[in-house]
Amino acid sequence: MKSSRHLTTAAVLATVALGGAVALAAPAGAAPRTATVAAAAGAAYNGACGSGYTVIDSTPVEDKGTVYVTYNKSTGKNCAVTLRNASGAPVSMAVTLGIDAGRGAPYVVDNGFYTTYAGPVYLDARGQCVLWLGAIDGALGNGHGHCG
Repeated sequence: MKSSRHLTTAAVLATVALGGAVALAAPAGAAPRTATVAAAAGAAYNGACGSGYTVIDSTPVEDKGTVYVTYNKSTGKNCAVTLRNASGAPVSMAVTLGIDAGRGAPYVVDNGFYTTYAGPVYLDARGQCVLWLGAIDGALGNGHGHCG
């Protein structure tokens, strides 16, 4: 199981790093998004997932930003968003959220060229663990956990 999780994560990482689209959660022609982002020590969560979502984890995307994982207790859905430390010209960005159950487990991806953030992406993962990945202009950050 552990090796299949690493293979799945590696496949998603390779797809995102190469700029390929796996399963888009937003329209392919979506315009670049903007939001208020703190530029100091890292990107502060911007509330992109909507009301009722609480941040349960975050992972730095090297020195370029942060991927946030949130959870909505009433719906049982997780959400993830990758935020840049400072907005600017559009760069390649991605966010992936998946069920940490090995090869073939469901996941959602948003990738494209954005000024501030990629996502949000949503996944119903009640009773399961999640994994996440954020990418900004070739920099990567990922994590897993939060079972339940």
